[in-house]
Amino acid sequence: MLKIAVDAMGGDHAPANEVEGAIEAARDLDVCVILVGRAEEIKAELDKHKRQLGMRGRHLFRNTRIEIVDAREVVTMDDPVATSVRRKRNSSIRVAANLVRDGEAQALVSAGNTGAVMMTAKLVIGALPKVDRPALAAVLPTITGRSTVLLDVGANADCKPSHLRDFAVMGSLYSSVVVGIKNPRVGLLSIGEEEIKGNDLTKEAFKLLKASSLNFIGNIEGRDMCTGQADVIVCDGFTGNVALKVSEGVFEFIMGLLKQELKASLQTKAGAVLTRPAFQRFKQRLDYAEFGGAPLLGIKGVTVICHGRSSPRAVRNAIGVARDYCLGDVNERIGMEIGVPIPAPTGTVR
Repeated sequence: MLKIAVDAMGGDHAPANEVEGAIEAARDLDVCVILVGRAEEIKAELDKHKRQLGMRGRHLFRNTRIEIVDAREVVTMDDPVATSVRRKRNSSIRVAANLVRDGEAQALVSAGNTGAVMMTAKLVIGALPKVDRPALAAVLPTITGRSTVLLDVGANADCKPSHLRDFAVMGSLYSSVVVGIKNPRVGLLSIGEEEIKGNDLTKEAFKLLKASSLNFIGNIEGRDMCTGQADVIVCDGFTGNVALKVSEGVFEFIMGLLKQELKASLQTKAGAVLTRPAFQRFKQRLDYAEFGGAPLLGIKGVTVICHGRSSPRAVRNAIGVARDYCLGDVNERIGMEIGVPIPAPTGTVR
C-alpha cells in the first residue's frame, strides 16, 4: 500500500482540514496517510472523527490507514524560505520530506509555505538527474472537458529557454500518464501566435520546442488557456503564477456575481432553484478543490503542493494526485525520456 506523508501543520486551517482530508483519502483511495506535525493536536482532531465515524472509524484506524509522526516545529506563511529550511529542521515540512527521502513514504503533500516546500523538496529529497529546475504544474479545466497542464506556476521566476523545454517534456509526460491524454499537444504561452512574437525567452524556447520530438503546436495566447487548444502550456514561473492567480480570481468573481444576480428578485430566485444542479456542476468543474494540488515535477520523490486555504476535499484530492503520480511511474518515465535511470529510494518502506 502506498504511503503518503501529509504536512498536517501547513495550511491556514491546520490541522483540522488536513486530518479530515486524510481520513477521506484513507477511506476512499486505498492509501496509508502519515500525518506529520504536533502529535497531540493531530490526535485531538482524529478523536473527533473517531466519535463521528463510530464502528466504521474504528475499523479504519485499526487497519493503520492513518499514522502519526511527531514534528514539533511549524513553518509559517511569513517565515523567510531559506531561514526556515535551514533552522527549522524538526518542522512538519522537513520531517515529511525526510520520510520520502528515506523511503518510508512515497509522496509528500503540503498546503504550507510554497517556497519552503519547494526548497525543502529539492534539498532534502533531491531533483531528478539532468533536471536543472523542478517545475510546479497546475491542472486547469477547459471548455472541451479535457484538462490542460500549465507549468511552471511558481517554482522558477526566471528561466532559460532550455528550462522551458524541460518543462514541456515533464508536462507532456504528466499529461499522458496522469491526465490520460495521448500524445498531448504542447503550446508555448506568449503574446501572439506567430513565431516572431514574444520576448527573447519565448523566441529561443520556440526554436528548442520546434526541434524537439514533442507534439509542439506553437505559441498560444492567454485567452486560449481554457479553450482546450493545448493539452500542455509552458511558461516561466512568474508568468504562470500570475496567469493561475488571475484565473482563480476570475472564477471567484463570476461566482460572486452570479450569486448577487440570482438573489436580485423573486423571479431570479425561482430560476436559481430550477437551475441549481447546473450551477453546482459549473462550480465543481472550476473549483480548485476538485484538482487538489499541483505536483512539483522533476523531484525524485513525489511532492504535491496545495493552496494554503485548502478544504478537506482539496487535501483529499491532493493525496489522490500524489497516488496517481506514484502509480503512473511518472518519475521513471521522465528518466527514460531524458536518458537517465531514476535511482531507487535509499531507505526501506515500513
